[in-house]
Amino acid sequence: MTQWIENPEGGRGRGPRGLARAWLEVLVRPHRFFRVGVSPGDQAPGLTFLMTVVLVAITSQYVFTPESFPSLPVSPLLAGTFWISLVVLLVAPLGLHLLSALQTLFLLVIVPNRAGISQTVQVLAYATAPCVVVGVPIPEIRVLACLYGAVLLIVGLRIVHETSIIRALLAGLVPALLLFGYGFGGMAALETLGVAIPW
Repeated sequence: MTQWIENPEGGRGRGPRGLARAWLEVLVRPHRFFRVGVSPGDQAPGLTFLMTVVLVAITSQYVFTPESFPSLPVSPLLAGTFWISLVVLLVAPLGLHLLSALQTLFLLVIVPNRAGISQTVQVLAYATAPCVVVGVPIPEIRVLACLYGAVLLIVGLRIVHETSIIRALLAGLVPALLLFGYGFGGMAALETLGVAIPW
């Protein structure tokens, strides 16, 4: 499932190594990654990627700030396993597909000739690459990670859907706000830093 497109005829490399390679590539060479690393009908690698990012982020959040999770009448280990599993196995996949549906609606209105829904799912998933660090209780790190994730989303939409940066920005603004502002906590981190949010 963790596939990587290096040679379109040979498919993607699988396993943790391929996943790590995709993560590094999308962070340092996003233009190349979105050109060759996203293919039609191939959502499984993107979903696996997102779930891995969420796993790292939510686990570190539980380790550093367990009080941010509702308490359960069980041992801390069992409670952590429950909350982490719930977020990784249920919330992340469901959120990705709901957000992809919303993103598709914006693309329908703004981008006349666009790629398919599966590519949109992958762009949203891979754009979360910087968010592996959002579980660290340093609001500056969370803000930077979420901002970079939003930039990656706009870049990915532009490249994959072959549109202008303005159209990509208009199409991706609301999904980026929902995913990175609220999903990964960028807005809360800004408020912690004392930045006034106008809404």
